[in-house]
Amino acid sequence: MMDSEVVVVTNPMVNVRVTSPQTSFVSNRRFNRGVTVADLKRNLEMLVGGSASSMDLELFDVSDKFLQKIDDNEALLGSYPVDDNCRIHVIDTSGRLMGEFEDVSKVEKYEMSDDSYDKRSDSARAFMKKHNIGHFNEEEVAKKKAERAAQQEREKAAAEDISVGNRCKVQAPKQPTKLGTVMFVGTTDFKPGYWVGVKYDEPLGKNNGTVEGKQYFECEDKYGGFVKPQYVTVGDFPEEDYGLDEM
Repeated sequence: MMDSEVVVVTNPMVNVRVTSPQTSFVSNRRFNRGVTVADLKRNLEMLVGGSASSMDLELFDVSDKFLQKIDDNEALLGSYPVDDNCRIHVIDTSGRLMGEFEDVSKVEKYEMSDDSYDKRSDSARAFMKKHNIGHFNEEEVAKKKAERAAQQEREKAAAEDISVGNRCKVQAPKQPTKLGTVMFVGTTDFKPGYWVGVKYDEPLGKNNGTVEGKQYFECEDKYGGFVKPQYVTVGDFPEEDYGLDEM
């Protein structure tokens, strides 16, 4: 009776994923386990663009856990624990490819002077001039300027009827009606036009009277807010008594 033998059959080909810092995609490739590491690197030259002489190879398993470096050029690929769907990461050690196409600071830029650009007939600016679009439409620009001036005057007139200390009701679009006390009236640094600063009776505001580091009035956080004068009505609006002191 002949002794039994155990024969291990290994697929001579292996399917791997190839990645590199120079590419954002994963490339699936099929290699012979009998190829030397040196020949493998030469096969990878066309794929990643680097030189075989300046390649470092790192092997990761199917779950992308680092296994080891593939660093013996004379060894066979099959001598490493390479299985189907493992990942070989290719690193260019020369530095020539690192960020070559991503780092725009290394790209020489051409800058055209404003006068030269203004003389071109095929530019976006020339098109806008020809068709009176945007700020090249003097009539439209003048109209918008007049509208802004009129809006400013309306806001100023409304603001003049509001004084610090007034009780008020605020009815801004898409917001609940709020009661509070006027704490500020005038222009601000954070936005153009006239604004009314209000300390609300309840924490329905957005700030404590300070915006972008500048204090316009003082109150508890979330009790302060700024609204346009046209949304503010002053009058006899006493604070609501919720009966908290009642027994």
